[in-house]
Amino acid sequence: MATSIFCSLLLLFFLSCVTSSDQGNTYLNSSRIVSRATAEKQSHFRFYFHDIVSGPNPTAITLAEAPGTNTSATLFGLVVMIDDLLTTGPENNSRSVGRAQGFYASAEIEKMGLLMAMNFVFTDGKYNGSTIAILGHNEFLSPVREMPIVRGSGLFRFARGYVQARTHWLDQNTHDAIVEYNVFVNHY
Repeated sequence: MATSIFCSLLLLFFLSCVTSSDQGNTYLNSSRIVSRATAEKQSHFRFYFHDIVSGPNPTAITLAEAPGTNTSATLFGLVVMIDDLLTTGPENNSRSVGRAQGFYASAEIEKMGLLMAMNFVFTDGKYNGSTIAILGHNEFLSPVREMPIVRGSGLFRFARGYVQARTHWLDQNTHDAIVEYNVFVNHY
């Protein structure tokens, strides 16, 4: 009997400690331990990004320029909004798998470098409606550029990883480009 009373008092003590410590956190809706029993997997995607700045239907348009952008060797201050096609191959008639939506901005004064902030929005197959978010530095004249995956949605919720970009084709006159993206994404 004494043991059961002691256990009851001990349980009440622990419950009062937990209750009193959570009372100050009125903004906390729930808290739980997340199990790592769910298998994390890494997927590798390769697709092509069609950045079209010329012609009657551009997919990349200038949003802003700084007063000195046109006289800057690096186009510092240029901001471009994109809604670029993502395809399985470099050809324009390759199967579409989604869109790259966001912006890039010339963010370096002394060399060519972009700040890239974009979502890969999938529109095909199993990944339709899912996104992968990219935010990083793109020194676009380098043969290979690496940028981080900062998160995702849908099947890529809690995603992390990186992308590697390689210019497949660049028109020196119009600045239209096709860029190969290899995406290495860890997700559940």
